[in-house]
Amino acid sequence: MASRMFFRGVASLAILSSIASPSFAGGLDRGGYNIDLLFDPSRFAVESTATFVMPQRKLKNVDDINPLNGDLNAIPGYSTSADDSEDYWSPRIGAKAAISDADCMFDYSQPYGAHTNPGARWAGASDNIETKVNSDNYALTCSYKFDIGPGQFRVIGGANYLEMDGFKERLLVPPEAIGFVATGVGRLDLEGDGWGWRAGVAYEIPEYALRASLMYYSEVKLNDVTGTVDMTQVPAALHPLGGLVIPVEGSTAMPDALELKVQSGIAPDWLAFGSVKWTDWSQLQRIPFYNGGVEITSLDLGYRDGWTITGGVGHKFNDQWSGAVSVTWDRGTSQEYGSQTDSWLLGAGVSYSPNKNVEFRLGGVLGILTSGDSSPTTIDGVAVGDEATYEFDNDLVTALSTSLKVKF
Repeated sequence: MASRMFFRGVASLAILSSIASPSFAGGLDRGGYNIDLLFDPSRFAVESTATFVMPQRKLKNVDDINPLNGDLNAIPGYSTSADDSEDYWSPRIGAKAAISDADCMFDYSQPYGAHTNPGARWAGASDNIETKVNSDNYALTCSYKFDIGPGQFRVIGGANYLEMDGFKERLLVPPEAIGFVATGVGRLDLEGDGWGWRAGVAYEIPEYALRASLMYYSEVKLNDVTGTVDMTQVPAALHPLGGLVIPVEGSTAMPDALELKVQSGIAPDWLAFGSVKWTDWSQLQRIPFYNGGVEITSLDLGYRDGWTITGGVGHKFNDQWSGAVSVTWDRGTSQEYGSQTDSWLLGAGVSYSPNKNVEFRLGGVLGILTSGDSSPTTIDGVAVGDEATYEFDNDLVTALSTSLKVKF
């Protein structure tokens, strides 16, 4: 009887570990993959989550260090500071069904993305005016569980299909140098898709709300990334590709990841949880794009591997209300070039269940993006980040997340 009372006190807190800390991580991560719905004890469950993230990265002391395409620091109207980041939504929707000892979950999410938009009137416009990356992911994940000792052991596997697209614009010729007859902006548009898989194990003792899971998510190879380089706003007299729209192709892969999650009841109505995630962002260094075997342009990222560590506690106040708090550290993926430094996040979430079939959740985050600077470096023997240098202070990031789950 005591163990059953303990279970009733903490079981509903298990889902709060994710809502208490909406993700903001390095690389192109916007939450990655999430299979928490698979563990819901209901026979059927449908869940919808929407997270709105508001990073406030501001660049300062910007210096145009490549005078070959115009010294923007010397032209009036180009600022030495810029607001680099854009707010974004990260949605997720999933449905789970249980048949005997098997559970299967289908979900849609946007696990990866990026949006920087410092604009065309800052001194680093020759490095970046606007860059945006989008993703759509469709996944099927199943598990089979069987009794081992006092708990249940799960074997988990599945597959996912990932679509990605995006663009980058940068200033190749200042419009002042060509009498404003064109913008002088070059634009790269890309799209690609690919398949991946996931596999893992989990062990649960429901009486104590104890669960440990280890999941591996494979890389997704984007072997046929295609697009165009639009140079129609650059005069042919000033650039060898000026006035042209050039088809390009290349290949890359979104990284594999390994994630360990642990949770356990620690006292009546109390739960502790934590996770460690490694993502192989270091495989995204310099991605060249070709036309007829000739390199036309590249995306220069220069990432290092990402690490994300989260810990927190949850508490059940009564049959309707629960809450949780968490602290997350994410290791920044930028090295010499870029603005993705370490971040520290404080998250909190509440859950309200008016009845046993419906659950509403609300979470929020307040965090710090740590300070740093960006300077030229070399990737695979090629100089990158040699258009501009800049610095940035500690900046704020905030996020709100809402979720609705219906189960029966």
